[in-house]
Formats: sequence, C-alpha cells, structure tokens
Amino acid sequence: MNFTEADRTALSNLLRWRRDVRHFRTDPVAPEQMDALRHALDMAPSVGNARPWRVIRVTSASLRAQVRDEFQACNADAAASYDDATRDEYLRLKLAGLDAAPEQLAVFTDTSPAQGRKLGRRTMPETLQQSTAMAIHALWLTARALNLGVGMVSILRPDRMAHIFDAPEGWQFSAYLCIGHPEFTDDTPLLHRADWQQNTPTAWEER
Repeated sequence: MNFTEADRTALSNLLRWRRDVRHFRTDPVAPEQMDALRHALDMAPSVGNARPWRVIRVTSASLRAQVRDEFQACNADAAASYDDATRDEYLRLKLAGLDAAPEQLAVFTDTSPAQGRKLGRRTMPETLQQSTAMAIHALWLTARALNLGVGMVSILRPDRMAHIFDAPEGWQFSAYLCIGHPEFTDDTPLLHRADWQQNTPTAWEER
C-alpha cells in the first residue's frame, strides 16, 4: 500500500495532538471504541512476535480505590523530596486522571513468555518491556484518532501494583492507563504549559 500526503499529514497531526491527558469527562467510552483500542494492541510489533503485554481492564471500584490510594501515597513521597518552592510547584500539577477516567487499564509485561521462543531477547531481555511500550503507543495513537485521551500514571510502585492485581510470577508492572473523553484538547504538553519542563530536541548525531 502506498500512503498519500494526506495520510502523512494525518499521522503528523496525531503525533502533535497526542497528549498525556489528566482532565477527563466521566461519560463512558463506546464499546466499539474499546474494541478498536484492543485491536490496536493486536497489531503492535514485538520482539520475536512474543507479544508479552498483559492487560487488565480495571472495572472494580475496590481495585480502582487501591490504585488511587497507592498514587496518593507515592505522590506525597515525591512531593516531600523537593525543596519548599519546588514542592509548591509540584503540588499544583495535576498528575493523574484517576477520579474521572471511565476506562482504566493495568498493563503488565510477561518476562518469560512462551511465544517467540526467546528470539531476539537473549542478549536484550529489556526488549520485552520495549515491546509493551510500543503496544501502548499503538493504543495511544488509535485513541487519539478516535478523539479519546490517554493518560499514563507512573507515580506508582511496581511491586505494590503487582500485589494489588495479584499478578502471576514473572509479570512486571509496565503502565497504568486512564482512558476517556478529554475535557479539552491541547497540542502543548501539560508540563510545558505549567513551566515545569519545556520540550527539548532529540539528541541526534552522526558518527
């Protein structure tokens, strides 16, 4: 298939407007949209075709409450690590959409999947986590194309998340995703707008 200039422009727009969303509306995501997100994961690349990502759709109020408690505890610890002025800046940031996002996914990586027969990962086992990251990115761009937003919550302890979800041995926590309709769209990262961290160019050199 040959892609057109319109296709390239659409991809550029998706990349530009793909943001880490923290402000969600509470109205539900349509079932067909969730099916499209799952299909995006199915199409993602992976080392040796191992497909190591393991996804839990979190609908339980109890599990969601435990994740929220974990985030709040970790967020308080993170705030305490800064000096007074920086702590005030940090606490003004909205770093999660856990209270409003109608869909939430806990994503783990199987560190020893039978699939792939270890092809491509004997020397670089981290490619399993990288494969999961690529699957998440495929989901993220698809969500944006559906006019949905995705927010990744990383202020969580992996061992605690594994405990909350009773993850099997060998599953490593990779990401917690909030998904829903954004309250607003913006092509500028939140941390850029809040003057916490400006975008920096990619380090790119020739040798």
